[in-house]
Amino acid sequence: MRKHTAVGIDIGTQDIKVVVASSDGTGERALPKIIGTSTVESKGVRHGYVVNISETAKSLRIAIAQAERASGVKIRKAFVSIGGVSLQSVSTLGSVIISRGDSEVSELDLDKATAAAERNLSTSQTSNRRIIHTIPLSYRIDGKPVFGRPQGMKGNKLEAKVLFITCLTQHLEDLIETCDEAGVEVLDVTAAPIAASLVLLSKNQKVAGCVLADMGSETTSIVVYENNLPISLEVFPIGSTDVTNDIALGLKIPIEDAEGVKRGGPAAAQFSKKKLDDIMGARLYDIFELIEEHLKKIDRNGLLPAGIILSGGGSGISGIDGLAKESLGLPSRVILARDSAISVAYGLGMLGLGTEEANDVHGVRRGTSMLAKPLAWLRQLLP
Repeated sequence: MRKHTAVGIDIGTQDIKVVVASSDGTGERALPKIIGTSTVESKGVRHGYVVNISETAKSLRIAIAQAERASGVKIRKAFVSIGGVSLQSVSTLGSVIISRGDSEVSELDLDKATAAAERNLSTSQTSNRRIIHTIPLSYRIDGKPVFGRPQGMKGNKLEAKVLFITCLTQHLEDLIETCDEAGVEVLDVTAAPIAASLVLLSKNQKVAGCVLADMGSETTSIVVYENNLPISLEVFPIGSTDVTNDIALGLKIPIEDAEGVKRGGPAAAQFSKKKLDDIMGARLYDIFELIEEHLKKIDRNGLLPAGIILSGGGSGISGIDGLAKESLGLPSRVILARDSAISVAYGLGMLGLGTEEANDVHGVRRGTSMLAKPLAWLRQLLP
C-alpha cells in the first residue's frame, strides 16, 4: 500500500523543529505516524520572525538533514508555520443579496459574503499585511442566525462574520526566502497557534470554549476557540526569557544560572522560595494580564468553560497553572513541554496530509471527529 508523507517545519526563536509525518491513505480519520523528527538551535530569529535569512537558512539546512536521516525521506517540499509578534487576527462582517432567482443560498453567495467582509477591513488592518487564513465564523439570513450549513436555505440577504488572520508581508516573505535558501519549497504557510491546536486541543475543549497559550522564549501566542472554531489569535512580545532575565537581575546571578533556577534545578535551593516566587510571579502576572485584556476585548473573559491550556517551554515553571487560574478566573491545565515541543510541526504534517482534524480547523468543513486524546496519540507515534 502506497504511503503519503508530509513535512512540517516550525521555525521558532529558540529552536527549529522538523517533523516528517506519514499516512497510508486509508482514510481521513487515520492519524499520521511520525517517522522522523529533528530539533536544532535556531539562529537569526528574534521575537518569532526571521531577522537574518542566511543564518536561519543555515540552521534550517542542519535540521532538514537530521530529519532526512531519521526518516529516510528526502525533503524538498514542506508546510511551514509562521509566528512572531506581527501575527494577529481581526473579524469583520460582510453582507450580500442572495443571487439566485429562487432565493436559495449557493456557494457563490458564501464566497461573495466572505469577499465583502474582507473589503470591510480597514486600511490600518491591511497595510503592509498579508491575509494567511480566512475563516467564516457564522452566518445570518435575513437577520436570523444560521445553525449549521447555510447552503440550500432561502432568503434575501446573507451576512457572514469572518475571522482574518494576518501577518506582516515582510515577515512572510523573509520566511519563504529562508526556506528557499535552505532548498525547501514552501507548499503552504499556517499560523503556528492554529497548527499547534490540532495536536494539543480536543474537540470538547474547542466546542466548549478555551484559550491555548504557547509560552515561548520571547513571545506568548494565544488562540481562542469556541464552537469548534478559532475566534481570535494574538501574539505578545513577552516570554520565558523575560522571566530568566528577571531572575538574573533579582538574584544578581549569571543568565545561565538563572535559567537553571527558573526550571527548578539544584541551584534554586540556594535562594529563598518566597523571593523566587515573587520575582517569577511578577512577570507571569504581566503575561496573564495581557491575556486577560485580550479576552475582555473579545468579550470572553471568565467565559471559557474549558479554561486556559498552557504549553511551550515557559509552561514548565512551577506553580504556573495556579497563577493562571487566579489571574484569569478560568480552569487551568499545563501541557508538559515534552508533549508540546513538536506540536506545531506535527500539526503542519497533519495539514499536509489532509486529515479530518486539519480540514476542520481551516474552515474547509466541519468534521465529526476531532482529537479525543491528542497527547496520548502523539506519544505513541513518536519514533
